[in-house]
Amino acid sequence: MATYYSEITDAQAKLIRGCALFFVATADPNFAADGEVGPVNVSPRGGVPLHILNRNRVAFLDYVGSGNETARHTRAGSPITLMFCSFDEADAAIVRLYGQAIITPLAQSPLADQLLQAGAPDLHAKPRQVIEVQIDKTSTSCGYGVPVMQLVRQRRRDDRGRGYKG
Repeated sequence: MATYYSEITDAQAKLIRGCALFFVATADPNFAADGEVGPVNVSPRGGVPLHILNRNRVAFLDYVGSGNETARHTRAGSPITLMFCSFDEADAAIVRLYGQAIITPLAQSPLADQLLQAGAPDLHAKPRQVIEVQIDKTSTSCGYGVPVMQLVRQRRRDDRGRGYKG
């Protein structure tokens, strides 16, 4: 059973800061698939740190090399959910942040310098925009369905999968 909060708690912040991976979910506010993209998008963000700006505001750099559904949905008015899982054997937990995002081109973002200082150099990709999220509420749940796993390393450009590319 999830417990809800009006802001990021200290325990949630600790889990968030320790995560090597988080997930971003948005939805087409019209829930209409256009033939090429689906109505819901869930994207993993590995190697990209989430910056906790305050208890109700977070931001991260968005890099080229993937689709841009998060930005498309956000600009159309979608809410956003960020999910963090503990894969640690001793600490099963899931944290979700619910809110509204603002997408700002990197060159226009007042947060760009701060975020670039702790960017994702292993991605070897160019950051394209800043995604800033105003948090409306958070939740913590048990995480018993999350497997215990260890991070071997972040992906490198050389790891790019070719089997799924047309």
